Amino acid sequence: MQFVRLVVFGFLILSVLYLCITLYSRSIRREKLEDEWDANPPEGATPDMRAIFVKEGMTKYESGLRKKLILLVYVIPPIVVGTIIYFIN
Repeated sequence: MQFVRLVVFGFLILSVLYLCITLYSRSIRREKLEDEWDANPPEGATPDMRAIFVKEGMTKYESGLRKKLILLVYVIPPIVVGTIIYFIN
């Protein structure tokens, strides 16, 4: 029963951690895209063009490697905990 409790609470904690990391990473990427646009806007740029630029950049981010690497939050901690439990016992 203790193992089931460990797995359930561990999964919940990792899910909250994953959500926090994902939101933080998305906000940083969005900020970088906005800063990139502000540093060098094309001539005759409109706010709509800026929004499209940021949206396209975020679409690329969603299919990128960084988004997939954040999923390691679900893999690495269980491996570490399992290894510790194995060596202690």
